[in-house]
Amino acid sequence: IPDMYETISGQVHIDIIRGLPLLNINPDIMTEFQEIYKRVLDICISIIALIIFFPLNLLIALIISISSPGKILYKQIRIGLNGVQFTLIKFRTMYDNSERSTGPIWSDKEDSRITPLGKILRRYHLDEIPQLLNVLYGNMSIIGPRPERPEIIEKLMKKIPYYSRRFKVKPGLSGWAQVMGVYDVSVADVHNKLKHDFYYIENMSILLDIKILLLTFFVVLRGKGR
Repeated sequence: IPDMYETISGQVHIDIIRGLPLLNINPDIMTEFQEIYKRVLDICISIIALIIFFPLNLLIALIISISSPGKILYKQIRIGLNGVQFTLIKFRTMYDNSERSTGPIWSDKEDSRITPLGKILRRYHLDEIPQLLNVLYGNMSIIGPRPERPEIIEKLMKKIPYYSRRFKVKPGLSGWAQVMGVYDVSVADVHNKLKHDFYYIENMSILLDIKILLLTFFVVLRGKGR
């Protein structure tokens, strides 16, 4: 039975059966039309964006190579559609081998592992530009829940069994939770983020994707990233 917050925020669809409000969870989530339009949109946007950002990518790559030793691109295993693993690509924002002693952990505002340049890249989400390649390859979508690491997901699944519903759609470069300014630094934050992710999953549409795209530009310009 949905609570008032879930009902008024549109996180779930409601059916009334004999006067009793019940959750209506769509097992298929995406229609065939939605799958087609999202893939076409992903390919078009990623190709155009990669061409536009090509000079900027070269500049960022050059500064990273000069400012700190290590690889320019950082590759990391993430969980995608249907729980399948893929390799996420992004510009390196941390010192080389920064997780050797800590292992996979969430990053916070005062994370000492992040380079001075990395803080700037994260603030304006410039480190995520290479993920357009993931979108082009089909591992990710422009809009969707952010992909998480398998080590962290394993821990979350023990505390949040319904977390796996996020795997019913492709992870995204941007999403409803991201434009709402939700970041993961604790399990409580994950619960909050899931509300936004499930809102998107249950209300997925072309108009909502366009709205998130527009909001993403404002989020990037505000420089509130971590």
